[in-house]
Amino acid sequence: MPYLLLTLSALFWSGNFVLSRGMHTEIPPVSLAFWRWTVALLIIAPFGLRRLYEQRTLLKQYSRFMFFQGILGVTGFNTLIYLALQSTTAINAVLVNSCIPILIVIVSWLVYRERLSMKQSVGVLISLSGVLLIIAKGDVATLQQLTFNRGDLLVLVAALVWAFYTANLRNYPKELHPIAYQTGIMLVGIVFLFPCWLIEIQSGKQLQINLATTLTIGYVALFASVLAFICWTKAIRKVGANRAGPFIHLMPVFSTILAIIFLDESLQAYHIQGMFLVFTGIVITTFSFKKKQKKTG
Repeated sequence: MPYLLLTLSALFWSGNFVLSRGMHTEIPPVSLAFWRWTVALLIIAPFGLRRLYEQRTLLKQYSRFMFFQGILGVTGFNTLIYLALQSTTAINAVLVNSCIPILIVIVSWLVYRERLSMKQSVGVLISLSGVLLIIAKGDVATLQQLTFNRGDLLVLVAALVWAFYTANLRNYPKELHPIAYQTGIMLVGIVFLFPCWLIEIQSGKQLQINLATTLTIGYVALFASVLAFICWTKAIRKVGANRAGPFIHLMPVFSTILAIIFLDESLQAYHIQGMFLVFTGIVITTFSFKKKQKKTG
């Protein structure tokens, strides 16, 4: 079940990347982040506010943890991604974002001294090679021609922010209900997003309300915010950050599939080869293949 939840998270976030890039000229980046989380909070509020009240003592005890997660997961990560997609290509964004599993490993080791086994290291590298193959469209020389700009650096900062968010989930209190947690970090994140949104409005960037922008915000609010975050949080608590990290590599795979379905792009041999490497890396990282020893005597 945890691995299904991780897969769903990657799928929902892949849709977020595709939509945010496709709508970047119609929805200002901070506005997308602010309304995404505001609508998500409205969706979850009927269930979450009651849980918040019931667990107010626990939340007060872990207020620093909640504050930290809200800043990183709600205010920080996706706002930086949306800003980055204003000035970088989708290929570059996916490439840099695919560094997240490695960053999770580094942060987990530096901050929490969490070791990565040799098998997990091999799995991460194999799945990353699959991502690079997809991005390079089967030609490794393509990677040598990539140039990086301000947007790419923002994606790298966003990836580091998400690595800290994920690694810090090890401090998640067992007694805290996932809905209460999600509602709490949304409230924290929106408080810090609000002044940023006002500054964006003052700069002259306005959200154009139409069917396309409404559906986009609806998707990123329900699927990429509420459902994906709950799935990711529950799975991390079960399997840990290092085992979960390689599932981020499913995002380029899902993005490719979504592009084939909705953008009429054709399926190429390197897509299949890359997906095979991604899934192989995930299997190596997450599953154990120990043989049962036969009893003797």
